[in-house]
Amino acid sequence: MLNYIEKIKKKVNLEEGNKTIENILITIYLQEGISTKELAKINFLPLPVTAAVKKEFIKEKLVIQDRGTRLTPNGISFVENKLGFKNINKELYLKLLTDTQKEHKVINEIKEEIHKIFQGRPQVDVTLDQSKSSVDTSLKRAMLCLKNYDLIGKNILCLGDDDLVSVALGFLLKKLFPHTFYQDTKITVIDIDKRIIEYINDIAVKESLPIKCEYVDLKAPLSNKFKNRFDCFFTDPPYTLEGMNLFLSRGIEALKNHSNLNIYFSFAHKPPAYQLNIQKSFLTMKLVISTITPKFNTYEGAGIIGNIGQMIVLKTTDITNPLIKNAHNGFLYTGEFMKTVRFYKCRECGKITKIGNYEKIKNIESLKNTGCYKCNNKIFDLVQRKNITT
Repeated sequence: MLNYIEKIKKKVNLEEGNKTIENILITIYLQEGISTKELAKINFLPLPVTAAVKKEFIKEKLVIQDRGTRLTPNGISFVENKLGFKNINKELYLKLLTDTQKEHKVINEIKEEIHKIFQGRPQVDVTLDQSKSSVDTSLKRAMLCLKNYDLIGKNILCLGDDDLVSVALGFLLKKLFPHTFYQDTKITVIDIDKRIIEYINDIAVKESLPIKCEYVDLKAPLSNKFKNRFDCFFTDPPYTLEGMNLFLSRGIEALKNHSNLNIYFSFAHKPPAYQLNIQKSFLTMKLVISTITPKFNTYEGAGIIGNIGQMIVLKTTDITNPLIKNAHNGFLYTGEFMKTVRFYKCRECGKITKIGNYEKIKNIESLKNTGCYKCNNKIFDLVQRKNITT
């Protein structure tokens, strides 16, 4: 079948890229009879540009003007077979896209289904700046992906996934394609933590999710097999500028060479001077900020960032480039820059226990699980904290 999207992009010379043309076609598929004015509004385009794209669709016999804008049988076939919408629960998809008043019952069903999976995640490794996101947070990220037309028929990358975003995406797909194993979405997880890889792989097999996990150390140059493959990526990197720059750089290399692709970037709330440096990095990599949502992410046991984080959706441009292409040999994680030691006092017997990244017990969660070595009590009070810059 012809690559209609690329052909029309060249004819219209649309700066917004292939994705916008796809989105217009998908919108017509979902909302038969839609007006050109509404089509432009939904896709954030000027009316003349939308009309020009629609005209090209009509020329290619993908669209007809009949009581509004509708797809031809050829157009329907293209959306279903080439863009991945065949056998989708169209009614549910539309409701999930537009239901802003309250969460759809399907979302609550997914939360119940994945609750135990999230509870069973491996213990966080604080040396890798891991912190467990809530079930709600990971599902919110998956819904954001859906609402941006980045879920159906796409190649999605998760750069590190102790938050199990891949699992939330997979369960959402199962609801949207309930009567068939057919669906074209592919989800790839690359992580340095083999426990996470094994855990997600086991879930993917058990639940028939389209997820593939691979061990990758992002400090090494990105393998060619990952380059120019993906339509979007998620990352919740180490909360350092070095970590942010490295993860974004590797993700950019992994994206297809198109403009207007989305990057779902979760990061801690930072002071203005720090945020300025973050945004300078975005500019250096020729990325643009689409949206910033404060307090989007909630975490368990991430007191260092107040247990909350922001979601920044970035978009690629025609000149987007990674900041780092070669091997990264410097520090990356928070604990490498700042050695934090905390002293906790047992409420029962008063024994003081020292915890930190370089100590035998690395965090308060581990201490609570283990209990006081003297009396097995599991309740402690923080009595002192020391930061030692390395």
